Amino acid sequence: MDPKRILVVDDEETLCEVLKINLQNEGYKVDVATSAEQALTYDIKQYALILLDIMMSEISGIQMAKILKAEPATASIPIIFCTARDTEDDMIRGLELGADDYIMKPYTVRNVIARVKSVLRRTTRQQDDTDKETRSLLQIGGLRLDMNLKLCFVDGQLVNLTKTEFELLAFLMTNPGKIYSRDEIIHRVWDNVIVLDRTIDVNITRLRSKIGQYGKFIITRLGFGYGFQN
Repeated sequence: MDPKRILVVDDEETLCEVLKINLQNEGYKVDVATSAEQALTYDIKQYALILLDIMMSEISGIQMAKILKAEPATASIPIIFCTARDTEDDMIRGLELGADDYIMKPYTVRNVIARVKSVLRRTTRQQDDTDKETRSLLQIGGLRLDMNLKLCFVDGQLVNLTKTEFELLAFLMTNPGKIYSRDEIIHRVWDNVIVLDRTIDVNITRLRSKIGQYGKFIITRLGFGYGFQN
């Protein structure tokens, strides 16, 4: 697994270097910027986490965070604010912007590393949960299959499919743009149980009818078989 990349943004150059060395010793790849202006010239979306000072000239850490949170490509990157400003108002502003943690200066490097690891563990777990949820849903337009609950919805309405119909539709939707012969479909959906070609045709016809306007996505190639194409 590639090491996670961290961006340190602070106008104290010495502090940036100290954090860089220590985070690299923990196995992270680290880039530094001594201003928000410099940081914003980087490809921000490559970073797994940003350590961001609030008090900087020109563009402040708060302003930079607003810019990042406004862009879909960078909005989900976790931010830890590191700052000497320790008023409650500053902390609230940072958290309201979506900061994942807040560290007061002066701080120990050990504390920063612990916070970084904690935030990365949390965000990685959240991403894994999101990925699992995404994999459990197959959706094209208003046609949606919940693979966990084995339910089919058409434009938000539940459609009752038989087990075979559900598995046939799931197989075709999972492999769009490819034509499968009847033998291949039997192998994948019927698990090599002997069935007549007519059985497949009947299930396809019934499935098309049940999913309404999305039935047109199930295509037939005479002499070859069936596929799914939207």
